[in-house]
Amino acid sequence: TLKDLICKYRDEIVIDHKARKQTTHKLNLLTRQKIAYMNLMQIRASHIYELMKDLYPRKPKTINIYVQLLNMIWKTAKTRFEITLPAQSPFALVSLPPVDDSRTRVLSSEEKVRLLKAASESKLLQLHDFIQFALMTGARYGEIVRLKRCDVSFEKKTATFRNTKNTFDRTIPLADPVITILKRYPFGETFFRIKRDSFWFYFKQARKKAGIEDFRFHDCRGTFSTNALLSGMSETAVAEITGHRDNKSLKRYLRLKPNDLLESVNKLVSLK
Repeated sequence: TLKDLICKYRDEIVIDHKARKQTTHKLNLLTRQKIAYMNLMQIRASHIYELMKDLYPRKPKTINIYVQLLNMIWKTAKTRFEITLPAQSPFALVSLPPVDDSRTRVLSSEEKVRLLKAASESKLLQLHDFIQFALMTGARYGEIVRLKRCDVSFEKKTATFRNTKNTFDRTIPLADPVITILKRYPFGETFFRIKRDSFWFYFKQARKKAGIEDFRFHDCRGTFSTNALLSGMSETAVAEITGHRDNKSLKRYLRLKPNDLLESVNKLVSLK
C-alpha cells in the first residue's frame, strides 16, 4: 500500500534529512489519509484530487507540498527501493493550485516599539533580544537558535551561520547593538537556548499584547530586507547578508511601497 511506502521512506530516507522533524510530521499525516490504504498500482489522478480536497482548508502552498512529497516518494521507490511501478507517477499528473506566497507585511516603527515592549515583559526572558536580533540581522529562526559562540567574532564583528537552509555557510557583519545582545549571554555553546514550542507560544502572546495583526516571526526577515534597502544598501549587499542566492528570491522579501520611496524621489528631482 501507499502507507507502507510512506513509512519506508520516512524510516529509511527522511532520517538523514536536515528537516526530518517537519517532514516526518507531514508523512505521518499522509499515512492517515484514505489514499494511504490503496494499492500503489490502483492510484489514479482522481484519488489525488480527492486527497487535495481532504487536505483543505490548508493553504494551496501547503497542499502542493504534500502532493510533491508523495511524488518524491514515488520516484524514490523506483530508483532507490527498486520497486516496479508505472513509468509515469500519478502525482505528477495532477494540476496543482496556483500559489501566491508573496508577503507585504513590514513592521512599522511604532509596531516595533510595541512588540519589543511586550516581549520585554514576557515570561520568556530571551524573547525581546531574540526578536531584536532577527530584526537587525534578517536571520532565520533556525539560524539564530543554532548560532554557536565559536562562530562569532566580537573582534571582527561577524557571525557565521552554519548549514543554513541553502546548505552553505554564511558570514554576516554584526552591528554594535547586535554584539551587545550576544554579550549578554556569555555561557553555553549557543546564545539562545529556547525551545521551539515555547518560543512560538510567547511570541504570539507578545504579538497579541502589542495589538499587532498578520505579522509572522519570519516577517522580521522581510522587515530587515526592506529597511536595509531603504537605508541605501544595494540589493547585492542585502542578499549577501540574508543569504538569498539571487535577486528574484530576495524580491519576495522586499516589501517596498510608493510612500517608502517618496523621500528618494524628492531627492532625485531636486538634483541640479
